[in-house]
Amino acid sequence: MTGTDVQKEAEDSGPSGYAAARLRLLTEGTRSGPPRRAALAELTDDWLTGLFAAGSEGLRGASLVAVGGYGRGELSPRSDLDLLLLHDGGDTKAVAALADRLWYPVWDLGLDLDHSVRTPAEARKTAGEDLKVQLGLLDARHIAGDLGLTASLRTSILADWRNQAPKRLPELQELCAERAERQGELQYLLEPDLKEARGGLRDATALRAVAASWLADAPREGLADARRRLLDVRDALHLATGRATDRLALQEQDQVAAELGLLDADTLLRQVYEAARLVSYASDVTWREVGRVLRSRAVRPRLRAMLGGGKPAGERSPLAEGVVEQDGEVVLARAARPERDPVLPLRAAAAAAQAGLPLSLYAVRRLAATVRPLPTPWPAEAREQLVTLLGSGRPTIEVWEALEVEGLITRLLPDWERVRCRPQRNAVHLWTVDRHLIETAVRASEFTRRVSRPDLLLVAALLHDIGKGWPGDHSVAGEIIAKDVATRIGFDRHDVTVVATLVRHHLLLIDTATRRDLEDPATVRSVAEAVGSQGTLELLHALTEADALATGPAAWSSWRGSLVTDLVKRVSAVLAGDAPDEPEEAAPTAEQERLALEAAATGSPVLSLRAQTEPPAGQEPSGDPEPLGVELLIAVPDQPGVLPAVAGVLAMHRLTVRTAELRSVHLPDGVDGSVLLLDWRVAAEYGSLPQAARLRSDLVRALDGSLDIAGRLAERDAAYPRRRGVVAPAARVSVHPAASRLATVIEVRSQDAPGLLFRIGQALEDASVQVRSAHVSTLGANAVDAFYVTGPEGAPLPGDEAASVARKLEETLRG
Repeated sequence: MTGTDVQKEAEDSGPSGYAAARLRLLTEGTRSGPPRRAALAELTDDWLTGLFAAGSEGLRGASLVAVGGYGRGELSPRSDLDLLLLHDGGDTKAVAALADRLWYPVWDLGLDLDHSVRTPAEARKTAGEDLKVQLGLLDARHIAGDLGLTASLRTSILADWRNQAPKRLPELQELCAERAERQGELQYLLEPDLKEARGGLRDATALRAVAASWLADAPREGLADARRRLLDVRDALHLATGRATDRLALQEQDQVAAELGLLDADTLLRQVYEAARLVSYASDVTWREVGRVLRSRAVRPRLRAMLGGGKPAGERSPLAEGVVEQDGEVVLARAARPERDPVLPLRAAAAAAQAGLPLSLYAVRRLAATVRPLPTPWPAEAREQLVTLLGSGRPTIEVWEALEVEGLITRLLPDWERVRCRPQRNAVHLWTVDRHLIETAVRASEFTRRVSRPDLLLVAALLHDIGKGWPGDHSVAGEIIAKDVATRIGFDRHDVTVVATLVRHHLLLIDTATRRDLEDPATVRSVAEAVGSQGTLELLHALTEADALATGPAAWSSWRGSLVTDLVKRVSAVLAGDAPDEPEEAAPTAEQERLALEAAATGSPVLSLRAQTEPPAGQEPSGDPEPLGVELLIAVPDQPGVLPAVAGVLAMHRLTVRTAELRSVHLPDGVDGSVLLLDWRVAAEYGSLPQAARLRSDLVRALDGSLDIAGRLAERDAAYPRRRGVVAPAARVSVHPAASRLATVIEVRSQDAPGLLFRIGQALEDASVQVRSAHVSTLGANAVDAFYVTGPEGAPLPGDEAASVARKLEETLRG
């Protein structure tokens, strides 16, 4: 059936015919994207025109006007109809009757309707009071009735908008900023709102409004395609869900990708991010231009000269060779010749970042159009300018994104293409891979005074996740890429090796510090062998912190920092040749020793609860103390079942375990027995913490078997079933035989959940193994726990027995 046939069916059959024609248009596979949106708008126009004609017989001075997205002819499958019934104020009773004849058929079909009935004067008054109404009327389009009435309103609204632009545009900019604050940035969100988030459809519409003011204009190259791509995704989302939604939820991304003919959900997100990045960049450039124009209007050159404030218009201040500042932007000098100066893009970018100024759009586009490629290896100046750019702190981000939008980054670093706009499906990560790399460089710039080779630190920060997007372990792939990149940009063989080592082992310190027993010499020696030198260790320490800080708030804390610092000290000692061969038990604190002695004397558990805001020993306090949660110290006479008992009692009281350490404490001479010390950090899921006396009472009952923890937890889970959500990956349990020669290390990676540690502890207890120490950490929704276990005789488990324990534990967690 042709488009003409569809329209004829709608006209001949009334509302039911329109519904059938609409359904046919949305389900046929021959049209999609702009043609389908335009056809849907045209079909709707014809239907509403028929309704208007039937209801307005004998009525003069009235018209039906589409506004907003419908006015632009951009009807998505579930878009609402934004309509204005315009009239000259004559026969108000007939106008009211006509409104009923128009609105009720729309509602009867279940379509969302945003409607109003106004005279031109009322419409102008409302627009003057409500910016959102005025924005919608800028896209007013005549559908039916008195064309002159509609045209007159359009002319008046546009004139009002242009006359009021100096006042209205700052209001619009503030509206956009407030929305961005609420909704976040579309180009980084895993479940973005295609319309409301920064860089989404609302911002694209705002750019149209700025252009309509004649005060400034957005950079148009690629903007229409970006808008079209976002609209296409919204269309597919409406069809996939059957709802008028703009939020691209995780569970719907595969279906939306299939609707668009894309490979997978990651490909979909990359396309969304690319479009959003272009819209965001265009917005930044446009609002800077609006600000410049408004400032120049507010302070005329003559008045500025009289007052002696500021520079005369057009004055240029040199920043670097071929680079100057003008009107608050970095532009190319008149004598600059990009076609003869391949280092100019990096020099201009470094100068802009150092000055804290944006790069002019026109400068970036000229560079992209004319600059020659850098030779291989890069000249020393190019490498130095890259390091300067990376070391400029927060201004680096805006400058880097300007180069990115115009394709200059991938021309300088071709391997960047694989990480550009690549999503990270991990709630701990705030950013896409490419933005995370730049954020890491920004964080690393704060640590350049801590290391002897800040240039290697900054380049390693830029490249540490460059292997993401390649098959296999991204650290292994990244090492190969980093060698190639570092060689290409001109580092010597030694420096290339250091950069590659940093990329290969950028997770080594944090993983080892939080998941391994630092008292075990094998742990420290393995790190020392991987790092190789004091200089590399120093760089890796700074890179580790920068990487974690750039990941998100869940990835770093004072506690994690103290563990990494402790590990670095131990590894440094090994590298210096004076590390002990055998583990030395860490001396308990006075509080720990007091609890241990009391537990030994009474033969029962004792505990203390206290909020911790002070940094752990060995870490410098900050000006603003970081709340680390609540420290729970428990001393228990050594006996079977301690780990599941404690974990189960905490789960019963709805306490979330953030970190957990378990170790045996030797008592002073003359005191018999052995005591287990548990140093845990916990937080209440909601409400306040339980009293320490109640926790101790339940722990005593759990240890003597009179408290059925498993049954209590099962009853609670049955009474409060968990909500459906994204299906988490299955738990994974692995054995690390080389991690210690004193015990077998079993590592558990799983989705964090109430009672998880209880289930793990119970499973290890059932396997008749002894937990020598435990190192539990929670990172966002993920738990990564390491357990040092031995057999009944205190020796590491044989290989086959360790594999069997791991397999049974994995089956328990997956069951």
